[in-house]
Amino acid sequence: MPNILDREAIVAPRQFNRWLIPAAALAIHLCIGQVYAFSVFKIPMMGHFGTGEVAVGWIFSVAIAMLGLAAAFGGTWVERSGPRKSMVVAGSFWVVGFLVATLGLATDQLWLVYLGYGVIGGIGLGIGYISPVSTLMKWFPDRPGLATGLAIMGFGGGALIASPMSNGLMSFFGGGSEAEQLEAGLMQTFLTLAGIYAVVIALGAIVIRVPHPDWKPTGWDPSKAASKPMQTKGNVSANSALKTRQFWLLWIVLFCNVTAGIGILENAAPMIQDYFDWITPAAAAGFVGLLSIANMAGRFVWSTTSDYWGRKNNYMMYLGIGLAMYLVIALMGGANLVVFIIATMVIISFYGGGFSTVPAYLKDMFGVYQVGAIHGRLLTAWSAAGVAGPLIVNSVIEAQAAAGLTGADLYTASLYIMVGLLAVGFIANLLVRPVDKKHYVPEDRVREKEPIT
Repeated sequence: MPNILDREAIVAPRQFNRWLIPAAALAIHLCIGQVYAFSVFKIPMMGHFGTGEVAVGWIFSVAIAMLGLAAAFGGTWVERSGPRKSMVVAGSFWVVGFLVATLGLATDQLWLVYLGYGVIGGIGLGIGYISPVSTLMKWFPDRPGLATGLAIMGFGGGALIASPMSNGLMSFFGGGSEAEQLEAGLMQTFLTLAGIYAVVIALGAIVIRVPHPDWKPTGWDPSKAASKPMQTKGNVSANSALKTRQFWLLWIVLFCNVTAGIGILENAAPMIQDYFDWITPAAAAGFVGLLSIANMAGRFVWSTTSDYWGRKNNYMMYLGIGLAMYLVIALMGGANLVVFIIATMVIISFYGGGFSTVPAYLKDMFGVYQVGAIHGRLLTAWSAAGVAGPLIVNSVIEAQAAAGLTGADLYTASLYIMVGLLAVGFIANLLVRPVDKKHYVPEDRVREKEPIT
């Protein structure tokens, strides 16, 4: 008898309701999406450890770097083990990461927070991010963009839930909303979040299933689905994908798109205040909330439209219009608040859309066989962007400030750098072509589900 966590134990009956699968995927993505709300812990942690912004900010960077590495190295294992086992493992790492970070808070050891939230939690982020993706595309071969958008929307939207919940918990346990009181509630907040996330991820793992071998969507004709432009008619293994030009072109595309998004997200609140000096901190926080909504909406809306427009066309939009929006901010963003907000929201919606569209893009290029493993390896571009984006933006701002510049002038140089990056990504996407047949896996091996490592 297979273990209840094994792939063989979670094969769905032929009449299973496939719409339960996005809900299960959404469960884990809403939990691990908390990483985008880490900034709410920044000031309390700075006070708790008596350290600066950079030292605490590196916790987030370590977590994102580990996300990409864990997804890359764990992708093949996730494909082989199935979504339930990988969701349980991801949830375990994520929850244990919170517990180790709590120990660091209790003992005043910042390195334990790096280890817990950054390294251990980051591993959970990477495995959890990719664990339901290939399963979703197997359940929705007719609408893969819609399916992945539903789940990955949760990762972007997790911060909308986690941010007020974390603030509320710190205030509740600390006895108030002052900085010292929030700091006092840190440990209990981390423990509470660990418990909540353990339960929600476990519920998602219970629901998740893989489709029956004989199942297909009602009225869906695979032969017609495979005839679309830019869509492979075969399957490529994860290792073979690394040998193709398409994989590395898409790596460049994702890196450029993510780095450009981080260029806004990294300093969103101070940026709007520097452009418009009459903006209050509360209004700046509201602007950050608007960007979170744009991030979440972009993950669903743009990935869904890619089912009709095509993945390559969508990325032409993300990169081309995104480039134009960066130019708008650089040239006239400080002249009109409405223009500034619209331009930044469009950029962040494309940032989110890029994440949710790329799994379906990979399916189009390499087939569904080991798309989860390929997706994991591509996410190293996210790790690189998570380090490069803040480094570029913060270094430029510091250099401009040292040169005596203030206000909007602090950001002009970094905005033009992002324009250049998006231009590179646009050209890389333009060069993407269907994968050569020589990279295809023999069909008999695909049907037998033989793992290729």
